[in-house]
Amino acid sequence: MCGITGWINNKRDISDRINIIENMTNSLSNRGPDSSGIYKAKNALLGHRRLTIVDPEGGMQPMTRKIEDREYTIVYNGELYNTDEVRNELQEKGYKFRSYSDTEVLLMSYIAWGEKCLNKINGIFAFCIWDERNRKAFLARDPLGVKPLFYVQKEDSLIFASEIKTILKHPQVKPIVDQIGLLEIFGLGPARSLGSGVFKEIKEIPPAHRIVYDYRGLEKRKYWELEAKPHLEDLDTTTEHVRELVVDAIERQLVSDVPVCTFLSGGLDSSAISVVAAEAFKRQGKENLNTFSINYEDNDKYFIANEFQPDSDEYWVERVVDYIGSNHQNITINNIDLADSLKRAVQARDLPGMADIDSSLYLFCKEVRKKATVALSGECADEIFGGYPWYTREEDIETNTFPWSRYINERKSILTKDLKNLPLEEYVESKYHDTLSRVPKLKGESMADERMRELFYLNIKWFMVTLLNRKDRMSMSNSLEVRVPYADYRIVEYAYNIPRNFKLCDGREKGLLRRALKGILPDDVIYRKKSPYPKTHHPQYTKEVQMRMRQILEDKTSPILQLIDIKEVMNIVNTGGKAFKKPWFGQLMTGPQLIAYLIQLDIWMREYDVVIEQ
Repeated sequence: MCGITGWINNKRDISDRINIIENMTNSLSNRGPDSSGIYKAKNALLGHRRLTIVDPEGGMQPMTRKIEDREYTIVYNGELYNTDEVRNELQEKGYKFRSYSDTEVLLMSYIAWGEKCLNKINGIFAFCIWDERNRKAFLARDPLGVKPLFYVQKEDSLIFASEIKTILKHPQVKPIVDQIGLLEIFGLGPARSLGSGVFKEIKEIPPAHRIVYDYRGLEKRKYWELEAKPHLEDLDTTTEHVRELVVDAIERQLVSDVPVCTFLSGGLDSSAISVVAAEAFKRQGKENLNTFSINYEDNDKYFIANEFQPDSDEYWVERVVDYIGSNHQNITINNIDLADSLKRAVQARDLPGMADIDSSLYLFCKEVRKKATVALSGECADEIFGGYPWYTREEDIETNTFPWSRYINERKSILTKDLKNLPLEEYVESKYHDTLSRVPKLKGESMADERMRELFYLNIKWFMVTLLNRKDRMSMSNSLEVRVPYADYRIVEYAYNIPRNFKLCDGREKGLLRRALKGILPDDVIYRKKSPYPKTHHPQYTKEVQMRMRQILEDKTSPILQLIDIKEVMNIVNTGGKAFKKPWFGQLMTGPQLIAYLIQLDIWMREYDVVIEQ
């Protein structure tokens, strides 16, 4: 994986402004610590930072290839999982290759097929290809949004980068947040509308979209979308089909010239990835797979079971480790380090995020990186196969808003008197109903099946993207590439049309996936009740975030004070978060996590010199 950036201007010579692209590129050093490169032309400056995964010598970027009088240059962040198939097809068409890197395959596929190359590749990617003769930039992002790509169109320029911080290094872009940005933060945060960069001028290329930028301006278009089709296979055939797709996706994503490991929680999704990876390692004669799990200091003393977290992970991690014989390391997070890293997590995400759910992942990835460069993780299975409570709980199914973020009035209660007039409800409602209007549906479906389609679509376009953003920023800020096999677009396309009674068969969340993993995993692991990403239950952490937030509230220079009702927030702090009775987001952002989110908001405003424009 890597970091990319660029500045395109077709109306003036920007080649003498190379210092700007150098500064922008250097801000991505964590995403690419191994090497860097700059491409300079009259109308285009491109920067690249590389984390070397495949073909250390042949995959250097920016990469330029000439075909007759045409010259194309690529900067690319990602990984293709069908490199060999695409390369073979191109070789049959007469194209020659100088390396075995997927970078060259992607560039040559664009040269051969133009934007239709996006229909040929399977992977996670964000890239820009510059066509020097036509002075045209082609940018694209993978179908599910695993890899990020932000941009600004301003004053005849297109400025783009893997991260917001990099775009803010450009002198034409300022850290302004207007009313729309506030609506994003307080109405939807830590989620974002597809395409929103929160800052006033910054946008993100939505998943499954491409952009063309030339002398005519900018054109954005969607190149992939889910399609509603009748599901004609019976349950047994569907189960086998899911099994084949999942195993193939995992095995494809093991390709690497550097050490590969897996994240292992002992849950269904990560355990399946670890078992399949371990078996592949054995067949290939490799050393035992390295697996990693996360826990918190003294969590065994303070863990409290609830509806969302019925049990802790330790027993189940050991069960899977014994089953596959992996080299396992349990990484234990210190609660003070967890609070300290709220700042690092904001700097990695460039926005307030999921509080200590982010900072713990940051610390976890930091430790994993000491022993591996690539990891596989189990995100996206819950969204695709029905793992969350809102797929089965009637009150969530029937709600007329995002089921993971239902309590907008409670969110509004923490705002200043002036900001209480923000149209939060209207904004969130408009985003929700706009998404519903785009749901691919099948004529003749029952209302129950149609509603389930809506829920799966909402999760894929919103909740899943939020978790993928988190995983990318926390891992890449530690120079660790994390791959997500369940986000293979083939799995998502197929699963979208599987009926609800199949997905939730046997009266269980993810019942179909459990059936598909029979014979791969031990039965007790298969039937373990879902437990989400673990959080700390230690009272020390609650006290720590209470203390830090009180300091913020008592400091008259704290930028967050211009946004929040100080009395209301102080009450939340004094009660350890209990005064705010509803989850802020998802299943985990309650109590001390809400306080930590407010701490992150203040850190973000300080660190990025955020200017609020109302």
